[in-house]
Amino acid sequence: MALFVLGDTHLSLGGSKPMDVFPGWNGYVERLEANWRKLVKPEDTIVLAGDISWAMRLTDTRRDFEFLQQLPGQKLIMKGNHDYWWNTATKMNKFIESNKFDSIKILHNNSYTVNNISVCASRGWMFESDEEHDEKILNREVNRLKMSLDSAECEQKLVFLHYPPVTVNSECREILNLLNEYGIKKCYYGHLHGMAVKYAVEGEIEGIDFNLISCDRLKFTPKPVSYTHLTLPTIA
Repeated sequence: MALFVLGDTHLSLGGSKPMDVFPGWNGYVERLEANWRKLVKPEDTIVLAGDISWAMRLTDTRRDFEFLQQLPGQKLIMKGNHDYWWNTATKMNKFIESNKFDSIKILHNNSYTVNNISVCASRGWMFESDEEHDEKILNREVNRLKMSLDSAECEQKLVFLHYPPVTVNSECREILNLLNEYGIKKCYYGHLHGMAVKYAVEGEIEGIDFNLISCDRLKFTPKPVSYTHLTLPTIA
């Protein structure tokens, strides 16, 4: 079994907001599917780190979820800043069950065990102001990440965020402190695209290895996090 991660798929199969209009995103759905099928096996798991679908309502995600369902592997989905369709766990689980999307699970205030690793997550927050609204959202996201970490059953924990907890010119001290408190050694995040990639921190900060995993950054290819395959196929 292998564990992969990929962020910011921005699917719009049932809508009118294709990403193909952006430089480098031409034919991205076909490229994503081809690369996914080369790497991911049915017994594997992939974390989709937010901004999964452009849909505005949960029911409008159906075609995007159908696309994910037919791809190999178990999918753990988490919320991004553009996932306006995101709803309560009860409603999302009911939607998933009623549509037989049995390879899709919600990663929100909880954790999953994969290969003796606890997969923990939160959307996170880019805290860049002193406004009360931002502080409330940040505190909520910190609490959600703490809930996820507290639910972990394995000694080794990996953290997946949508927002970067640190960039070249800013940091979210509250989330960084939590990562250090729980002894997290690897953190994966998305959100940064295009020209914004220049602000990404990739590598070790405060003993934590940070990795940007937005879809275009990874050339629409799931990134292996841990795996037991002897070899991984070459992606063109």
